Amino acid sequence: MQLFSRICSHLWLRHQYRRSSAVCRIALLGISVWTSLSVNPLGAWAEEPSRQTPATTGSSIEDRTLWNPLTWKWVPTMEEIQRYRKSWNPMANGPILISGVDIQPEGQFLFQPFVFGEFGHQKFGNQFSTNPSDSPVHLKAVAPTGIFAYGITNHLEVNVAFSGIYWEASKANNSGGRTSESETGLGDTTIYLKYRPIVQDPEGWRPSLTIYNQIALPSSEWAGTQGIPGGFSPLGRLPATRFGALSFTEGLMFRKNLQPFRISGGVFYTYTAPGNTAGMNTYPGDIINGRLIIEHILNDDRGFGYNLEFVTLNGLSHRLDGKTVNVLPTNYALVGVQPTLQYKFFHDSNGALVGAAGVLFTVAGQNNIDAIYPNISLYYYWGKKGAPQMR
Repeated sequence: MQLFSRICSHLWLRHQYRRSSAVCRIALLGISVWTSLSVNPLGAWAEEPSRQTPATTGSSIEDRTLWNPLTWKWVPTMEEIQRYRKSWNPMANGPILISGVDIQPEGQFLFQPFVFGEFGHQKFGNQFSTNPSDSPVHLKAVAPTGIFAYGITNHLEVNVAFSGIYWEASKANNSGGRTSESETGLGDTTIYLKYRPIVQDPEGWRPSLTIYNQIALPSSEWAGTQGIPGGFSPLGRLPATRFGALSFTEGLMFRKNLQPFRISGGVFYTYTAPGNTAGMNTYPGDIINGRLIIEHILNDDRGFGYNLEFVTLNGLSHRLDGKTVNVLPTNYALVGVQPTLQYKFFHDSNGALVGAAGVLFTVAGQNNIDAIYPNISLYYYWGKKGAPQMR
C-alpha cells in the first residue's frame, strides 16, 4: 500500500494530471474497502488524515473518526451539505442494485418504476461453487416495483416500495416429465428510512455514511399470492428478504465521488419474524446482503456512463432470537455481477428523468438457483421549486 501510494503521489506531482490522480485514488479506495469488508466492515473508514481547517468553518468534523460512532456529530452542518451539493455529482440514474446512499434535499420527491426479471434452469449444490447443475425447478419470473421517496430533511429520507410478481415454474415429476404452474399477484411492501449522519467531503477522503432501516410487510401473503417454488431467495435491488414474511433489515451504506467515478456499497442484515405453516412454527435463517458498485460517468451533460455492480447474498443457519432454523435450505449463498448503462433524458425546472438498464449474472452460489436477471430502472425527480438536485 505504501509503495502504491508513493507511485500515485509521484504521478500527481510530476504530471499534474487529474485523471491519473483519480484512478489512483479509486484503486486505493477499492483496496481499502475490499480489505476492510473481509476483516472489519467499519475499518475502511479509519480516521481521516488531519488537515488545516479554515477559520470560517467554526466547529469542524476533523475531531471525529469514521470508525467510531461515538465521535460522530450525527447531524451534518449546512456548510458541509452545501460544500457537497456544489461538488461534482452529475444527474444520472446511479446504481440499480442499491438504494441511493446520499439523501435528497428537503422537500424533493422521486418516483422509480422498476422491473426485475429472473430466468434460471440450473441450481448450485450444497457446496459453494461456480459449477451449477440442472435444477428440478425451471423458473421464469418478473417483478415490477414502484418506489416513492421523499426528503424529509437534508439528513433523512423515507421510501415506500410496492411490488407485484409473475412467475412460471416447470417442475420435474416422478414419471420423468415436467409439470408447470404459474402465479400472478401482489408482492411484498417495503418501507425504509435512510439517515445520513456523515456527508462526504469533496476535498478529502471522507465518504457519505448512511444508516438504512427497513421493514418488509408480507402483503403477498395477505393477498394470497403463492411464493416461488423451491424457496429460492433471488438477488435484487433491495436487500433480499423471504417472500411473504415480516422482516426487519438494518444496514450501513457508503458513497464517495471521485470524478469521473462514483463508488458506493453497503452491508445489510435481515431478521425474519417466525411464521406458521400447516400449524407448525417456522424459523427461517437470517440473511446478510452485500453491495459494491463502481460508476464511471463518461458524459456529465447527458448523465451517460456505465456501472459494475457486485452483489452478494448469504442465508445464515442461525437467528438473532436464538431459535433453531427449521426452514430448508438452512444456509445458502449467491454472488452476482451486473454491467449497467445509464442515461439522462432531461433535467430542468420541471423535474428530471433518468434511466438505466442492466443484466445481473450469478457467478457462484450454494443451495440456490443459477439465474440471469435483466432489469430496467427509471427515476423521475421533482421538487417544490427549481430543478431537482442529484442525491
